[in-house]
Amino acid sequence: MKEIVFAGSGGQGVLTCGLIISDIANSHGMKVTWLPSYGSAMRGGTANCTVKYSEDFIYNPAQEQPDFLLAMNDPSFRMFLPMVAPGGTVLVGDTVTIPEESRRDVKYVRVNCSDIAAGLNNPKGANIVMTGAIIRLMGDFKKEEAIAAMNHMFEKKGKSKFNAANAQAFEAGYAAIR
Repeated sequence: MKEIVFAGSGGQGVLTCGLIISDIANSHGMKVTWLPSYGSAMRGGTANCTVKYSEDFIYNPAQEQPDFLLAMNDPSFRMFLPMVAPGGTVLVGDTVTIPEESRRDVKYVRVNCSDIAAGLNNPKGANIVMTGAIIRLMGDFKKEEAIAAMNHMFEKKGKSKFNAANAQAFEAGYAAIR
């Protein structure tokens, strides 16, 4: 089983990141849970979600000890870092500060998602850049299958006009991980 926490401020698209990963895992026939949490204020309030996927039954959808943390801002980084499993991976956006005294038993990966998205003329696409990056880090899904599942999710929401821009942002995030 994989457990991922996506965390940031409302409006940064972290819940969408979680939904995309959920849809990708679901398209592979896996069992999936997506558990969102957000503050009373939409844009600017806190937002996070926990995604779990597995070939087997998932007994508890709640956050336990995530294998991966995707943090888009400092408060989310500080809040969820202590919960990451030893040996886990922490993916941070370009505005997150990783203090010197941070845990040494996890791997930190930074993606300049805002700069990448702005360079693609898609400043709202930073979350999709991060989705591409985390897909590559997890290594469970092929890039093309992930993009197809992501596009299908947006099509179900009537937002297929964003498919080309989202695919470009996803690929840029995927390529940012070496």
